Amino acid sequence: MDLNVFKLCSALKVLGYLMIVLVAAIVGVSYYAVIVLVWGPKLFDGGLDSVLAFFIVIVFHILLILLTWSYIAVVFQDPGSVPENWRPDTVDANLEVGSTEALTDVIVPENSASTWVPSEGIESRPVAGYCSRCHNGKPPRCHHCSVCQRCVLKMDHHCIWVVNCIGVRNYKFFLLFLVYTFLETILDTLVLLPSFINFFEEAMDHSSSPAHLAVIFLAFVLNLAFALSLLCFLVMHASLLLSNTTSVEVYEKKGSLRWKYDLGRKRNFEQVFGSKKLLWFFPLFSKADLDRTPALLGLEFPMRSDVEA
Repeated sequence: MDLNVFKLCSALKVLGYLMIVLVAAIVGVSYYAVIVLVWGPKLFDGGLDSVLAFFIVIVFHILLILLTWSYIAVVFQDPGSVPENWRPDTVDANLEVGSTEALTDVIVPENSASTWVPSEGIESRPVAGYCSRCHNGKPPRCHHCSVCQRCVLKMDHHCIWVVNCIGVRNYKFFLLFLVYTFLETILDTLVLLPSFINFFEEAMDHSSSPAHLAVIFLAFVLNLAFALSLLCFLVMHASLLLSNTTSVEVYEKKGSLRWKYDLGRKRNFEQVFGSKKLLWFFPLFSKADLDRTPALLGLEFPMRSDVEA
């Protein structure tokens, strides 16, 4: 019996569950430092301090709700599964008209160099693949995840922080989680900065509880570190979003003058966030967008040649 070594990657799921606990712990420490220790008590001081404290507390909770909502959505939302016994529409059409074209002419083996075949320098339609591990067809831009042990539509990567793959159906939620977490960590860093500056003075004077000082110090350092890290991720994913590229497609994209799925920044953005501007800020999709934007479902994607034609 053949041993599938990729199944060993499934052990990474255990690490993912620990990451969820870590995220909850960081949120808890930050909440205790910002709201309970520093700015919550200032709500009752009166004057300008109370107004500023009220503003900080409100913004903190709004961002916390949005990032928590986005995090839960990206954890529990299926990233996009290939329908059972899926095959491209071209095959169905050929079968309906009695074509003798074999299925293998349209669905190529998984170990092919690419999921699309160029012809004499002319951009051609993507060719569906076949996953020998899932024993099912693979739509264009679909990849097999060795951790989840299944194919994921428009897979970007497997994220251990959310114990889930990032694919076509939850990529928007993942990006919103990054944005709101970045804004929250930036806010926490700025509002804890005065307390952090006074940390050493208060520690030497013993004017504050050592435990409280330790929590403020830890919260400031963690939020600063995460803010800097998230900034790098946001820049990277913003570039991928606006060029309609996934992390696993970066290598394939290098060989082309212009990426075949790049339809312009506006349409690239709408293929991830939808066209309803009000819903851009929430981990939701409108039914209208799902009905009229096939790319949001992950089975077919318009190409640059379609738009230019």
